[in-house]
This record gives sequence, C-alpha cells and structure tokens, in this order.
Amino acid sequence: MPTAVWTGTLSFGLVAIPVRLIPATEPKDVRFHLYDRQGRRVRQQRVVEDAPAEEASPPHADERPTEGGPRQVAAAEAPRPVAWDELMRGHETEEGDVVLVTHEEIERVRPQRSRSIDIEDFVALADIDPVFFEKTYFAVPQSPEAAKPYVLLHRAMREAGRVGIGRFVLRTKPHLVAVRPMQLGLAVETLFFGDEVRDPSALAPGLDGVEVEEHELEMAVRLIEVLTTEWDPAAYADTYREELLRMLAEKTPTARAPEPEPARRPPPVMDLMAALKESVEASRKKRSG
Repeated sequence: MPTAVWTGTLSFGLVAIPVRLIPATEPKDVRFHLYDRQGRRVRQQRVVEDAPAEEASPPHADERPTEGGPRQVAAAEAPRPVAWDELMRGHETEEGDVVLVTHEEIERVRPQRSRSIDIEDFVALADIDPVFFEKTYFAVPQSPEAAKPYVLLHRAMREAGRVGIGRFVLRTKPHLVAVRPMQLGLAVETLFFGDEVRDPSALAPGLDGVEVEEHELEMAVRLIEVLTTEWDPAAYADTYREELLRMLAEKTPTARAPEPEPARRPPPVMDLMAALKESVEASRKKRSG
C-alpha cells in the first residue's frame, strides 16, 4: 500500500470526510548515482569559497624588494566545508542585491500544516485549462464510517458535472486544488496559481493574423477524425527508459537484452496539403487493415 502524504478532512459545507492523500502516479525514471572511474561513490559537499587574500610573498634570494615593499600576490584559500547550522537563505533581487534571512525568520511566516481541504467553489472541469494541473493525488476514506459521505460527495459531483476548488497546505507549501470525481473515487489535483502560468500570447504573438485555407482546414479535420480512437495509456510506452534498461541489461553479466530496433528515419518535408491527403489515406488503410 503506498504511503499517504497527508491525512485530514475533505469538507464541503458542514460535511467533513476524513481522507488520506496518496500520490496517483509512480515515476519510473532510471536513476543514476555518480561514481569515479574506479567505481567509488562520489557525493556532494557544501563548501564556501573565500575571497582571495592578499598575502606577502618573500622575495627570492637574488631579488631585491621594490620601493613599495615585498611583492604582493593573491593567494586563494581552499574551499571550506560549511556545517548545516551555519547556512542562511539568500534571495537575489532584480537589482543584484542579496537579502539574507535566517531559518527562524522563515519559520515565522511559513504557513502551518492544514488539517482540512475546504471546498470553496464548484466549477466546470472544462473551464480549467490543463496547463494549471500540477500533480494528482487519490483521496481515499480513512475509515468505513467515512465511506458514505465520501460516496455521496462523489456521486453528487458526477451528477452535477462539477469539480470542487479549495485550498490546503501540504507539508510547508500552500496549494490551490481541484477535487474531481473519477470513475470510482475522488482525485485531488494541485493547481498552479494564476500568476504562475505564462501568457501564451506574449510567447507567440501574431497568431491571430495567420490565415488558413478552408480546404486545408477541412482536410486537417478529416485527418483528425480518421486518427480518432479510444484513449489507451498502455499504448504509449517510454521508449527512452526502455532503451536505458536494455543498455543496462547488456552491461550486466547475468542478463542479456534483445537487439534494439533500428532507428527510423524522419519523413521528408512535404507540401502541407499533400501531407494531409497522404496522411488521411494512409490512416484509412491502416484502420481498415
């Protein structure tokens, strides 16, 4: 059973449902550690680089001092390890200034851990652009007694076609969340705040003035219709991870991996309309076959 990252209540109106939040996803990236060429583990160390110190260097036996005294050279000290209790947080401003704050100062303004997710509003899921979704958690009842209000909220949200918007603090970070009904339970989606999402019109200006031909649009829509199918997440594998695992298996004496498939060549650049027509025909033949 996966470990819950948060336990508390999910509240709407005067109804409070004890729930646990469990991450809905399980990243399976291939992770590496750093080693030297002899296979010894390399670890990071916190160090501070002191400013170069001006130190006097004694002259050679056949060298006389100058009028200004002994020749001055810059001697840089070796990086010095720093203990955890010596560290401070620093924020660099737009003007280049560094503002230092202590751990105690941060703790004074840090929000306290929430014990409840309070649903403030209900909105249509289609009104929330997917760019606002950050991470998904499954909300599950904590006890058999919480099952009935849990199922009631789930069915009511599905019947109304709405998702709940609320706030809570996970660990030390405040989150805006969308509580949405899935097929059999409730999911809690952490959302980016409005000012955290970039304005796409500023990144790609001038798209409103681009004209497309009507026959090109019709052909593009026809291609989309031909390629339309049911969503099956199992049909889309992480080929990069599979290739990494195959390579690691080949380097492991106790395992042998199958031969990798040859890389596909990219298709040549074609005329837009011709590419659409050919894509439609190819897709039709593939589906009919």
